Amino acid sequence: MLPPTTDFDPDLEPEDAGEGDELYEHHRIVADRGQELLRLDKFLLNRLANASRTKIQDAIRAEAVQVNGRVSKPNYRVRPADVITITLPEPPRTGKVVPQEMALDIRYEDADLLIVNKPAGMVVHPAYGNWEGTLVNGLAYHLENLPTGRNGEIRPGLVHRIDKDTSGLLVVGKTEWAMTHLSQQFFHHAIERSYRALVWGKFDEDTGTVRGHIGRSLRDRKVQAVYPGGEQGKHAVTHYRVLQRYGPVTLLECRLETGRTHQIRAHMQHLGHPLFSDATYGGDRIRVGPASGAYKAFVEQCFAVLPRQALHARSLGFVHPSTGERLYFEAELPEDFTAALAKWESWAATHE
Repeated sequence: MLPPTTDFDPDLEPEDAGEGDELYEHHRIVADRGQELLRLDKFLLNRLANASRTKIQDAIRAEAVQVNGRVSKPNYRVRPADVITITLPEPPRTGKVVPQEMALDIRYEDADLLIVNKPAGMVVHPAYGNWEGTLVNGLAYHLENLPTGRNGEIRPGLVHRIDKDTSGLLVVGKTEWAMTHLSQQFFHHAIERSYRALVWGKFDEDTGTVRGHIGRSLRDRKVQAVYPGGEQGKHAVTHYRVLQRYGPVTLLECRLETGRTHQIRAHMQHLGHPLFSDATYGGDRIRVGPASGAYKAFVEQCFAVLPRQALHARSLGFVHPSTGERLYFEAELPEDFTAALAKWESWAATHE
Protein backbone atom coordinates (compact mmCIF):
# COMPACT_ATOMS: atom_id res chain seq x y z
CA MET A 1 0.00 0.00 0.00
CA LEU A 2 1.23 3.46 -0.84
CA PRO A 3 1.74 5.98 1.97
CA PRO A 4 -0.60 8.97 2.27
CA THR A 5 -0.46 11.66 -0.38
CA THR A 6 1.21 14.98 0.21
CA ASP A 7 1.11 18.44 -1.27
CA PHE A 8 2.93 19.70 -4.36
CA ASP A 9 2.69 22.55 -6.85
CA PRO A 10 1.01 21.56 -10.15
CA ASP A 11 2.14 24.74 -11.90
CA LEU A 12 5.78 23.64 -12.18
CA GLU A 13 6.67 22.59 -15.69
CA PRO A 14 7.22 18.81 -15.93
CA GLU A 15 10.78 18.56 -17.21
CA ASP A 16 12.09 22.03 -17.81
CA ALA A 17 11.74 23.80 -14.50
CA GLY A 18 15.40 23.10 -13.99
CA GLU A 19 18.40 24.64 -12.38
CA GLY A 20 16.61 27.56 -10.76
CA ASP A 21 17.28 29.06 -7.34
CA GLU A 22 14.56 31.70 -7.25
CA LEU A 23 12.43 32.17 -4.12
CA TYR A 24 8.64 32.18 -4.10
CA GLU A 25 6.40 34.44 -2.05
CA HIS A 26 4.11 32.37 0.15
CA HIS A 27 2.64 35.07 2.38
CA ARG A 28 2.15 38.83 2.17
CA ILE A 29 0.58 40.41 5.24
CA VAL A 30 -0.19 44.11 5.64
CA ALA A 31 -0.50 45.21 9.27
CA ASP A 32 -3.73 47.00 10.10
CA ARG A 33 -3.74 50.76 10.51
CA GLY A 34 -4.58 50.27 14.15
CA GLN A 35 -1.92 47.61 14.77
CA GLU A 36 -0.33 47.88 18.21
CA LEU A 37 3.45 47.46 18.42
CA LEU A 38 4.11 43.71 18.57
CA ARG A 39 7.17 41.51 18.13
CA LEU A 40 7.48 40.16 14.60
CA ASP A 41 7.54 36.51 15.69
CA LYS A 42 4.44 36.95 17.86
CA PHE A 43 2.68 38.87 15.10
CA LEU A 44 3.28 36.04 12.60
CA LEU A 45 2.31 33.40 15.16
CA ASN A 46 -1.06 35.13 15.47
CA ARG A 47 -1.55 35.47 11.72
CA LEU A 48 -0.30 32.16 10.31
CA ALA A 49 -2.29 28.99 10.86
CA ASN A 50 -0.40 25.81 11.78
CA ALA A 51 2.91 27.65 12.21
CA SER A 52 4.89 27.12 15.40
CA ARG A 53 6.97 29.86 16.99
CA THR A 54 10.11 27.78 16.38
CA LYS A 55 9.40 27.53 12.65
CA ILE A 56 8.69 31.24 12.47
CA GLN A 57 11.89 32.13 14.29
CA ASP A 58 13.89 29.76 12.07
CA ALA A 59 12.45 31.45 8.98
CA ILE A 60 13.29 34.89 10.35
CA ARG A 61 16.86 33.85 11.20
CA ALA A 62 17.28 32.42 7.70
CA GLU A 63 16.20 35.78 6.20
CA ALA A 64 13.06 34.29 4.65
CA VAL A 65 10.95 36.99 6.34
CA GLN A 66 11.14 40.63 5.29
CA VAL A 67 9.41 43.73 6.58
CA ASN A 68 8.93 46.48 4.02
CA GLY A 69 11.48 44.76 1.79
CA ARG A 70 14.17 44.45 4.47
CA VAL A 71 15.37 41.52 6.57
CA SER A 72 14.26 41.91 10.20
CA LYS A 73 14.92 40.25 13.55
CA PRO A 74 12.34 38.34 15.64
CA ASN A 75 12.14 41.22 18.14
CA TYR A 76 11.30 43.81 15.49
CA ARG A 77 8.14 45.66 16.51
CA VAL A 78 5.51 45.46 13.80
CA ARG A 79 3.95 48.87 13.13
CA PRO A 80 0.74 49.94 11.40
CA ALA A 81 0.78 49.41 7.60
CA ASP A 82 4.01 47.35 7.70
CA VAL A 83 4.21 44.85 4.81
CA ILE A 84 5.54 41.45 5.90
CA THR A 85 6.48 38.90 3.25
CA ILE A 86 7.63 35.30 3.58
CA THR A 87 9.55 33.69 0.71
CA LEU A 88 10.45 30.01 0.42
CA PRO A 89 12.44 27.93 -2.09
CA GLU A 90 9.43 26.13 -3.53
CA PRO A 91 6.11 27.41 -4.89
CA PRO A 92 2.95 27.22 -2.75
CA ARG A 93 1.34 23.81 -2.97
CA THR A 94 -2.23 23.32 -4.09
CA GLY A 95 -2.26 19.66 -5.20
CA LYS A 96 -1.25 16.20 -4.06
CA VAL A 97 1.61 13.85 -4.82
CA VAL A 98 1.68 10.10 -4.15
CA PRO A 99 4.85 8.85 -2.43
CA GLN A 100 6.39 5.94 -4.34
CA GLU A 101 9.03 3.45 -3.30
CA MET A 102 11.98 3.60 -5.69
CA ALA A 103 15.72 3.07 -5.70
CA LEU A 104 17.33 6.45 -5.03
CA ASP A 105 21.07 6.98 -5.34
CA ILE A 106 21.56 8.75 -2.01
CA ARG A 107 25.20 9.79 -1.54
CA TYR A 108 24.89 11.31 1.95
CA GLU A 109 22.22 11.66 4.61
CA ASP A 110 21.93 13.02 8.14
CA ALA A 111 19.16 14.44 10.30
CA ASP A 112 19.08 17.72 8.35
CA LEU A 113 19.68 16.93 4.70
CA LEU A 114 20.50 14.38 2.07
CA ILE A 115 22.40 14.41 -1.22
CA VAL A 116 20.88 12.46 -4.12
CA ASN A 117 22.44 11.66 -7.48
CA LYS A 118 19.62 11.99 -10.02
CA PRO A 119 19.84 9.88 -13.18
CA ALA A 120 19.17 11.38 -16.57
CA GLY A 121 15.58 10.81 -17.66
CA MET A 122 14.04 11.29 -14.22
CA VAL A 123 11.70 14.27 -13.84
CA VAL A 124 12.23 16.17 -10.59
CA HIS A 125 8.74 17.53 -9.84
CA PRO A 126 5.33 16.01 -10.64
CA ALA A 127 3.33 17.95 -13.20
CA TYR A 128 1.04 17.43 -16.15
CA GLY A 129 2.17 14.34 -18.04
CA ASN A 130 4.50 13.25 -15.21
CA TRP A 131 2.39 12.67 -12.12
CA GLU A 132 4.34 9.60 -10.96
CA GLY A 133 7.87 8.28 -11.05
CA THR A 134 9.45 11.64 -10.29
CA LEU A 135 12.23 12.34 -7.81
CA VAL A 136 9.73 14.10 -5.53
CA ASN A 137 7.56 10.96 -5.49
CA GLY A 138 10.57 8.93 -4.38
CA LEU A 139 11.68 11.47 -1.81
CA ALA A 140 8.17 11.67 -0.37
CA TYR A 141 8.28 7.91 0.28
CA HIS A 142 11.81 8.00 1.65
CA LEU A 143 11.03 10.86 4.02
CA GLU A 144 7.67 9.49 5.19
CA ASN A 145 8.69 8.56 8.72
CA LEU A 146 10.88 11.58 9.40
CA PRO A 147 9.82 14.64 11.47
CA THR A 148 8.84 16.52 8.31
CA GLY A 149 6.27 13.79 7.65
CA ARG A 150 4.27 14.14 10.86
CA ASN A 151 0.55 14.90 10.67
CA GLY A 152 0.54 13.49 7.15
CA GLU A 153 2.33 16.56 5.82
CA ILE A 154 5.39 15.37 3.94
CA ARG A 155 7.53 18.05 2.31
CA PRO A 156 10.29 16.61 0.15
CA GLY A 157 12.61 19.55 0.59
CA LEU A 158 14.16 20.23 -2.79
CA VAL A 159 15.67 23.70 -2.79
CA HIS A 160 16.95 23.60 -6.38
CA ARG A 161 16.30 21.63 -9.54
CA ILE A 162 17.98 20.17 -12.59
CA ASP A 163 16.34 19.29 -15.88
CA LYS A 164 14.87 15.89 -16.67
CA ASP A 165 17.71 14.90 -18.98
CA THR A 166 20.49 16.38 -16.85
CA SER A 167 22.13 13.98 -14.42
CA GLY A 168 23.82 14.73 -11.13
CA LEU A 169 23.65 16.00 -7.58
CA LEU A 170 20.81 17.66 -5.71
CA VAL A 171 20.68 18.67 -2.05
CA VAL A 172 17.44 18.05 -0.14
CA GLY A 173 16.52 19.73 3.16
CA LYS A 174 14.81 17.37 5.61
CA THR A 175 13.66 20.03 8.09
CA GLU A 176 12.06 23.44 7.72
CA TRP A 177 15.21 25.07 9.06
CA ALA A 178 17.50 23.16 6.68
CA MET A 179 15.30 23.96 3.67
CA THR A 180 15.21 27.64 4.48
CA HIS A 181 18.92 27.87 5.32
CA LEU A 182 19.94 26.07 2.12
CA SER A 183 17.57 28.11 -0.04
CA GLN A 184 19.10 31.31 1.30
CA GLN A 185 22.56 30.02 0.37
CA PHE A 186 21.32 29.46 -3.17
CA PHE A 187 19.62 32.84 -3.26
CA HIS A 188 22.79 34.60 -2.14
CA HIS A 189 24.95 32.53 -4.55
CA ALA A 190 26.89 30.95 -1.69
CA ILE A 191 26.49 27.42 -3.03
CA GLU A 192 29.49 26.03 -4.92
CA ARG A 193 28.33 23.91 -7.84
CA SER A 194 29.99 22.73 -10.99
CA TYR A 195 28.81 20.90 -14.09
CA ARG A 196 30.45 18.90 -16.84
CA ALA A 197 29.25 19.89 -20.30
CA LEU A 198 30.25 18.55 -23.70
CA VAL A 199 29.64 21.29 -26.25
CA TRP A 200 30.05 21.78 -29.97
CA GLY A 201 32.99 23.79 -31.29
CA LYS A 202 36.51 24.90 -30.42
CA PHE A 203 37.53 27.47 -27.80
CA ASP A 204 40.52 29.73 -28.34
CA GLU A 205 40.80 30.53 -24.64
CA ASP A 206 41.01 28.06 -21.77
CA THR A 207 38.61 29.98 -19.54
CA GLY A 208 35.75 32.42 -19.95
CA THR A 209 32.62 33.92 -18.46
CA VAL A 210 29.18 34.36 -20.01
CA ARG A 211 27.07 37.24 -18.74
CA GLY A 212 23.61 37.77 -20.11
CA HIS A 213 20.08 37.96 -18.74
CA ILE A 214 18.05 34.79 -19.28
CA GLY A 215 14.30 34.73 -19.82
CA ARG A 216 11.67 32.98 -21.90
CA SER A 217 12.07 33.28 -25.63
CA LEU A 218 9.47 35.53 -27.23
CA ARG A 219 9.18 33.02 -30.07
CA ASP A 220 9.07 29.73 -28.12
CA ARG A 221 8.01 29.56 -24.47
CA LYS A 222 9.73 26.19 -24.00
CA VAL A 223 13.11 27.76 -24.71
CA GLN A 224 15.13 30.23 -22.68
CA ALA A 225 16.74 33.12 -24.54
CA VAL A 226 19.73 35.27 -23.63
CA TYR A 227 19.23 39.05 -23.49
CA PRO A 228 22.75 40.56 -23.29
CA GLY A 229 21.42 44.07 -22.82
CA GLY A 230 19.27 43.07 -19.87
CA GLU A 231 16.08 44.19 -21.58
CA GLN A 232 14.31 41.04 -20.37
CA GLY A 233 14.89 38.06 -18.12
CA LYS A 234 17.06 37.82 -15.02
CA HIS A 235 20.75 38.39 -14.38
CA ALA A 236 22.78 35.24 -15.12
CA VAL A 237 26.50 34.45 -15.00
CA THR A 238 28.25 31.22 -16.02
CA HIS A 239 32.00 30.64 -15.68
CA TYR A 240 33.59 27.92 -17.81
CA ARG A 241 36.95 26.19 -18.13
CA VAL A 242 38.17 23.92 -20.93
CA LEU A 243 38.96 20.43 -19.61
CA GLN A 244 39.60 18.60 -22.88
CA ARG A 245 39.49 19.40 -26.59
CA TYR A 246 38.29 16.69 -28.97
CA GLY A 247 38.40 18.59 -32.24
CA PRO A 248 34.76 19.32 -33.15
CA VAL A 249 33.61 19.16 -29.51
CA THR A 250 34.98 20.41 -26.18
CA LEU A 251 34.53 19.19 -22.61
CA LEU A 252 33.93 22.06 -20.19
CA GLU A 253 33.64 22.58 -16.48
CA CYS A 254 30.87 25.13 -15.90
CA ARG A 255 30.42 26.91 -12.58
CA LEU A 256 27.18 28.71 -11.87
CA GLU A 257 27.25 32.09 -10.21
CA THR A 258 23.46 32.27 -10.62
CA GLY A 259 20.94 29.49 -11.23
CA ARG A 260 18.46 30.36 -13.95
CA THR A 261 16.32 27.92 -15.88
CA HIS A 262 18.44 26.19 -18.58
CA GLN A 263 21.27 28.60 -17.75
CA ILE A 264 24.21 26.57 -19.08
CA ARG A 265 22.25 25.31 -22.08
CA ALA A 266 21.09 28.80 -23.05
CA HIS A 267 24.43 30.51 -22.39
CA MET A 268 26.38 27.95 -24.42
CA GLN A 269 23.92 28.17 -27.30
CA HIS A 270 24.25 31.95 -27.17
CA LEU A 271 28.04 31.58 -27.55
CA GLY A 272 27.53 29.38 -30.58
CA HIS A 273 28.51 26.24 -28.64
CA PRO A 274 25.26 24.35 -27.93
CA LEU A 275 25.50 21.27 -25.73
CA PHE A 276 26.15 18.07 -27.63
CA SER A 277 22.91 16.14 -28.29
CA ASP A 278 20.71 18.93 -26.85
CA ALA A 279 17.60 18.79 -29.04
CA THR A 280 16.05 21.89 -27.45
CA TYR A 281 18.98 24.17 -28.26
CA GLY A 282 20.15 22.77 -31.58
CA GLY A 283 22.91 20.47 -30.38
CA ASP A 284 21.32 17.30 -31.77
CA ARG A 285 22.68 17.88 -35.27
CA ILE A 286 26.18 18.25 -36.64
CA ARG A 287 27.38 21.77 -35.86
CA VAL A 288 31.06 21.32 -36.75
CA GLY A 289 32.40 19.13 -39.57
CA PRO A 290 30.83 17.57 -42.67
CA ALA A 291 27.23 16.39 -42.51
CA SER A 292 27.98 13.35 -44.63
CA GLY A 293 30.14 10.26 -44.99
CA ALA A 294 32.02 8.45 -42.23
CA TYR A 295 32.06 11.50 -39.95
CA LYS A 296 28.28 11.80 -40.06
CA ALA A 297 27.93 8.10 -39.23
CA PHE A 298 30.33 8.51 -36.30
CA VAL A 299 28.45 11.50 -34.87
CA GLU A 300 25.16 9.64 -35.17
CA GLN A 301 26.72 6.80 -33.17
CA CYS A 302 27.65 9.31 -30.49
CA PHE A 303 24.09 10.66 -30.46
CA ALA A 304 22.82 7.09 -30.02
CA VAL A 305 25.16 6.52 -27.08
CA LEU A 306 24.20 9.83 -25.43
CA PRO A 307 20.62 10.62 -26.56
CA ARG A 308 20.20 13.63 -24.26
CA GLN A 309 22.00 16.88 -23.53
CA ALA A 310 25.59 16.26 -22.40
CA LEU A 311 25.23 17.93 -19.01
CA HIS A 312 26.02 16.51 -15.57
CA ALA A 313 25.79 18.24 -12.17
CA ARG A 314 29.22 17.16 -10.98
CA SER A 315 29.70 18.80 -7.57
CA LEU A 316 27.99 20.64 -4.72
CA GLY A 317 29.56 22.58 -1.87
CA PHE A 318 27.67 24.40 0.89
CA VAL A 319 27.56 25.17 4.61
CA HIS A 320 25.72 22.64 6.75
CA PRO A 321 22.62 24.34 8.22
CA SER A 322 23.18 23.04 11.75
CA THR A 323 26.91 22.44 12.20
CA GLY A 324 28.26 25.30 10.09
CA GLU A 325 30.70 22.83 8.51
CA ARG A 326 31.57 23.29 4.85
CA LEU A 327 30.50 20.15 2.93
CA TYR A 328 31.53 19.14 -0.57
CA PHE A 329 30.27 16.28 -2.75
CA GLU A 330 31.09 14.95 -6.20
CA ALA A 331 29.31 12.51 -8.51
CA GLU A 332 31.15 10.65 -11.27
CA LEU A 333 29.99 10.98 -14.87
CA PRO A 334 27.26 8.46 -15.77
CA GLU A 335 27.92 5.66 -18.26
CA ASP A 336 26.25 7.32 -21.27
CA PHE A 337 28.38 10.44 -20.84
CA THR A 338 31.65 8.53 -20.39
CA ALA A 339 30.85 6.33 -23.40
CA ALA A 340 30.37 9.37 -25.61
CA LEU A 341 33.61 10.91 -24.33
CA ALA A 342 35.48 7.67 -25.07
CA LYS A 343 34.25 7.77 -28.67
CA TRP A 344 35.33 11.38 -29.12
CA GLU A 345 38.69 10.69 -27.50
CA SER A 346 39.27 7.84 -29.93
CA TRP A 347 38.24 10.02 -32.86
CA ALA A 348 40.51 12.88 -31.77
CA ALA A 349 43.50 10.52 -31.41
CA THR A 350 43.30 9.56 -35.09
CA HIS A 351 42.23 12.88 -36.62
CA GLU A 352 44.15 15.58 -34.76
